[in-house]
Amino acid sequence: MNHYINNFYKNQAFFYKAFLFILTAVMVVYLMPKGGKFKYEITKGKPWQYENLYAPFDFAILKTNEEIVKEKDQIIANHIPYFNYNEEIVEKVKLNAAEQISVVFSDSIINRRGRVISEFVATALDGLYENGVLQEQTRLAEDHLVYLKKGNIADEITYGKIFLQEEIPDYLTTNINRSNLTSLRPELLELFYNSIEPNVIYDSSFTQKELDSKLNSISYTRGSIERGTIIISRGEILEGQKLNVLNSLKQEYESQIWSESSYNWILFGYSLLVSMALLMLLLFIRKYRRDIYENNVKITFIFFNILLMVFLTTLVVNFEPRYVYIVPLSILPLTLKAFFDSRLGLFSHVITVLILGFVVPNSYEYMFLQIIAGIVTILTVSELYKRANLFISVGQITFIYIVVYFAITVIQEGNVQDLDMEMFLTFILGGLATLFVQPLIYIYEKLFGLVSDMSLLELSDTNSKLLKELSEKAPGTFHHSLNVANLAEASANEIGANAMLVRVGALYHDIGKMENPTYFSENQTTSVNSHDELSPKESAEIIIGHVIKGIEIAKKNNLPDRVIDFIRTHHGTSTVYFFYMKEKEQNETAVAANFRYPGPIPFSRETALLMMCDSVEAASKSLKEPTTAKIDDFVEKIINKQMDEGQFLNSNITFKEIQLIKKILKQKLKNIFHLRVEYPE
Repeated sequence: MNHYINNFYKNQAFFYKAFLFILTAVMVVYLMPKGGKFKYEITKGKPWQYENLYAPFDFAILKTNEEIVKEKDQIIANHIPYFNYNEEIVEKVKLNAAEQISVVFSDSIINRRGRVISEFVATALDGLYENGVLQEQTRLAEDHLVYLKKGNIADEITYGKIFLQEEIPDYLTTNINRSNLTSLRPELLELFYNSIEPNVIYDSSFTQKELDSKLNSISYTRGSIERGTIIISRGEILEGQKLNVLNSLKQEYESQIWSESSYNWILFGYSLLVSMALLMLLLFIRKYRRDIYENNVKITFIFFNILLMVFLTTLVVNFEPRYVYIVPLSILPLTLKAFFDSRLGLFSHVITVLILGFVVPNSYEYMFLQIIAGIVTILTVSELYKRANLFISVGQITFIYIVVYFAITVIQEGNVQDLDMEMFLTFILGGLATLFVQPLIYIYEKLFGLVSDMSLLELSDTNSKLLKELSEKAPGTFHHSLNVANLAEASANEIGANAMLVRVGALYHDIGKMENPTYFSENQTTSVNSHDELSPKESAEIIIGHVIKGIEIAKKNNLPDRVIDFIRTHHGTSTVYFFYMKEKEQNETAVAANFRYPGPIPFSRETALLMMCDSVEAASKSLKEPTTAKIDDFVEKIINKQMDEGQFLNSNITFKEIQLIKKILKQKLKNIFHLRVEYPE
């Protein structure tokens, strides 16, 4: 039992990766569509390159989206709205008008012309309320047909036959003039204004209900294909009816309700493909990015980002496939490049796009477009911490999307009239969404404890709390760190290393000297040397201790591990040679191990580079009357000694790169000492 437990603890990193691999694969497969995948690629305008295709089962021919939209628009345009006619209001108005006669007209007028007035009012109201008075005007033409509902009967009339309230004065004036009642016009108008009420109202709910009923009755198919019927022959062009029938077959095939056995086989197939893709990514990281492979947090981060992109894409596809390009897939290579490198970013992007090819419609177009966009992302984005660079890169990515979409559409349609302008909008929105990468990187840094160039830029600020404390407590060390940072940055640019990371590492590599600043020569301002009162061994312990103290201070101030690595390794396993030789003068049995830094030795190009720059800059202070020859010999001697001691064995740095670093250091030191070329006499 103990044997198995020991094996588990010994291989827990491997078991974690296996668990992460399986979990990611399962979740990706869960998000994928569960229908079958049509095995033929359908590209409009291209010849059919497969064998003759016969219908495998009976299926209906689907109408195109354009045909359905056109049919719906026609139904909406021809739909007749409904208006409700209220007869109770009419009876109320007539009674009220009859009462108003005695109120508005004097008794003498009523006695003389009462019968004429009553007949006129009744006739005018009958004409006015024949089709009713509309309460609210709707946006319809006068000749537009409408249904006027009177009880359970709906009469079809033109909209212009219903009186609008603003038309009533003209109607009354015309009738008064025609009936020779002009002398009584003011009284009659007052009577009507006091009595008339609108009695027709637009029935929006019933109208919408009828419209929905008609829209729902639209047939989405036209005709059918029987099993065994030839659909398309080899070499025929995919267009018109042939293309429509093929798309109908594809949709029917992918929407079939599969038997339990078939469904399980589909799941098994998806699982194999997804697992294969993720395994290729894992093997790539294991072979070419061993440091990332051995860090489970980084592996988790990579798999999480792939899963996030798959989740967002499937979410959009399930909602509306047309908007699939709104998903900012270029964020994936951007993010991985910010934390790792371009090669890993592009490889992960390609793997993700291959997986999404089984999720999105028109998979070939999607994969081609997204891979091109990913390549452009990797090639254009540099120094992500500079906001202008990000905006320029996003603009370039969006432009590439538009150009590739334009090219594909022209190939398929053979003209530019069928370009979908809405697609250009989705590309622009996707580009704008890509700008979210900066806050996303910040979130990732907090969640996964990673560090990007943006964080390094913040740490390189010499006004930060820790560097200010260093400049106050150990000004000589601070000045030394600045010089080392400049040398290291120039050298890193020469060999293509991470210049920002090296600069930050150089600024913080000696923060441990804040504990005992006067024990380091660069901080001694008087002729009194603090080491005079100590034994060589005690002095060496203080000198060596600044590495451990630096690590403690860095962790206390939450510096990233990538920066702390420079503190750990900037002396490697070298010996404090001055005090070792001093001890040896006093005691011939002195042990060199007591005067050696604990290490580890540098394990990257950047940490190795800092060791060289730190040693050269510190030792350069001891040069007396420096000349070009002295500096060249001096740099060669220091770096060659480090090579002889095996300090760079784990740093993956080449002899050529070391030579380039030597060249830069010699040049920079000559500039520092203001040396000129020695002219012959």
